[in-house]
Amino acid sequence: MKTVIIKYNAGNVQSVMYALERLGATYLLTDDEAEIRSADKVIFPGVGEASTAMAYLRERGLDTLIPSLKQPVLGTCVGMQLMCRYSEENNTTCMGIFDIDVRRFPTHRGDGQPGFKVPHTGWNSIHQLKGPLAEGISENAYVYFVHSYAAEVCSDTTAICDYVRPFSAMLHRDNFYAAQFHAEISGDVGQRILENFLKL
Repeated sequence: MKTVIIKYNAGNVQSVMYALERLGATYLLTDDEAEIRSADKVIFPGVGEASTAMAYLRERGLDTLIPSLKQPVLGTCVGMQLMCRYSEENNTTCMGIFDIDVRRFPTHRGDGQPGFKVPHTGWNSIHQLKGPLAEGISENAYVYFVHSYAAEVCSDTTAICDYVRPFSAMLHRDNFYAAQFHAEISGDVGQRILENFLKL
């Protein structure tokens, strides 16, 4: 099986590589269209800022390549956000695979109470799990988040996390899957999610 990690300028690529190695999976890190199209599985990771990342994708044609893929694709963290329609982070138009917006967490409650801590950093639970990536994952399992922006809850939501407001912790539409948390550093739960993806 050929697994490709998409190479671009927003990535926690090393930790994804280590996670795949722990699972005994072989992989290729590339931005080459032919290599990506011929892969059995594609992983689209991300850490960084949405507008800069989208500009890089557009320069290389990856913004049109990724939505056209037919094999299973997994976006994580900023990768997930770029798969949505729009991000409030620097007013960024994204790829639109998931027809929802990504919004910043508010830092103020508006009721005189202390504000929320943003970014949302650390372990938090996910619930209302469904879909193939959630197989073997218990309700309210804990995963690791680092983000200031989050996708809305919608019909493609396959897991929800509550921080400031409910948001999509995982998404699934057709052959596209996404996780807001860092599966590669989310312990046994994250490892199981990656295993489930590789088995699709």
